[in-house]
Amino acid sequence: MLTRRLAVSAAIAAATFSPLMASLPAIGTGAATCLVPEAARAEKNQLREAALKGDAAAQQRYQQLIASEAKRLQECRSKNWPQTQAIWLRLYPCDAQPGALEAVLDRIVDKGYNEVYVEVFYDGQVLLPAASNPTPWPSVLRNPGQENIDLLAEVLPKGRQRGLKMYAWMFTMNFGYNYSQRADRQEALARNSQGKTTLNVTEESGVHDTGGSSSHTFIDPYSPIARRDYATILNAILQRKPDGVLFDYVRYHRGIGAASVVGDVKDLWIYGEASKQTLYQRGLNEKGRELIRRFVNTGFITAQDIEAIDKLYPTEAEPLWQGRRPGSTPVATSASQRQPLLQWELWYLSVAHAVQGVLDFVSLASDRVQKEGIPSGAVFFPGGNRPVGQWGYDSRLQAWDRFGEDMEWHPMSYANCGNPRCIMEEVQRVIDMAAPETKIVPALAGYWGSSTAERPSLESQMEALRGFAPRINAVSHFAYSWQEPESDKQRKFCQSQ
Repeated sequence: MLTRRLAVSAAIAAATFSPLMASLPAIGTGAATCLVPEAARAEKNQLREAALKGDAAAQQRYQQLIASEAKRLQECRSKNWPQTQAIWLRLYPCDAQPGALEAVLDRIVDKGYNEVYVEVFYDGQVLLPAASNPTPWPSVLRNPGQENIDLLAEVLPKGRQRGLKMYAWMFTMNFGYNYSQRADRQEALARNSQGKTTLNVTEESGVHDTGGSSSHTFIDPYSPIARRDYATILNAILQRKPDGVLFDYVRYHRGIGAASVVGDVKDLWIYGEASKQTLYQRGLNEKGRELIRRFVNTGFITAQDIEAIDKLYPTEAEPLWQGRRPGSTPVATSASQRQPLLQWELWYLSVAHAVQGVLDFVSLASDRVQKEGIPSGAVFFPGGNRPVGQWGYDSRLQAWDRFGEDMEWHPMSYANCGNPRCIMEEVQRVIDMAAPETKIVPALAGYWGSSTAERPSLESQMEALRGFAPRINAVSHFAYSWQEPESDKQRKFCQSQ
């Protein structure tokens, strides 16, 4: 089974996709569905504020109102496309203030959303109470007096009370700056052929994009330390009983310019000790293991290398490794004749190995979630698995087309071309590569009722998607901070709303 999974032909899917329909449906400007009327919003806000001040009658009326709105929301979404309309949400320490969670959840219901993806692990911190945080990451709430506040445990039932499904959304292979600074976690970090981490190369001006990613640190997915730490954080999140879990950053670090493509084994993030040793072990005989070692260490093999291993292991016919078929290079041919094919096969073995690390890491996490009887999903870029040229690949090596069919697929369809066409192209590519039973939930970015030079309004994107991909009946919008920037700012800095 492992040999088949590592076969070169399955390393990364081909970058072909069905062409778009000749024309997209007409773009309209219809308003979002399932909105709460302004008068009802105002009444709810007034009741919530009065309840916070101790008005028992207002509290009772408020609870009745949110219960009736939950029922209305469920009925409305069941009759209107999409039946699932989700939004991405980050919580802040200020959300621990009385009534803050209720206010943000009420706003989400007001806009017709019935699913929320709560960010629980991001930028090297975790949404767990500091007093009961078993992970190596600091808690989001670190202010004195907040040690026992469990925002995640609080927000989940409050959301369900309002008719919302509440998912946990967490980074996967990006463990963050705080993790990278721990002396006892250096072995868990992904490294390149120079021994540098992703944080090191991010700090090198002109090599990688530093905009917004200076705290990103990616781990070696083969590291037992990283796997153990991630299992710890995932178990802690699952104890809070979310309705599902979404895994983000299921990939390697992405560079810019020339660094956005990997075309040489030394470009791969496979030089962490665990990853490197696992790759060596993919050799099925001594010749195979020795050739892998030489290729990984120098970036190529020569005819002299082949002649040398023939002398070292004269009883073995040819080098073998997982995914390689015996007889690929006849032993009777000269070393110089065998060299080009062997080097090409070693390159694809290395790529397949890097990809398999990502797949194994998210599979372990997804299996753990599904044991709880709740869905898991993977968040990805539709272009993250593209081959580039004859030898190269997108440096993220995000082989999402090989994510589990029992996982939800959440493609971040963020293309910028000023109209929905390029966004639909990204969705089309995912549809073409998905099994019929795979649940696809495109993530759209934009604003209600407002377009920019590069990005159409959410109304335009939604209408295009509805006509273009009728099999899709679930959509998410990134993010609450985009939809409610003033509210998000107030929550972030503890300003009164």
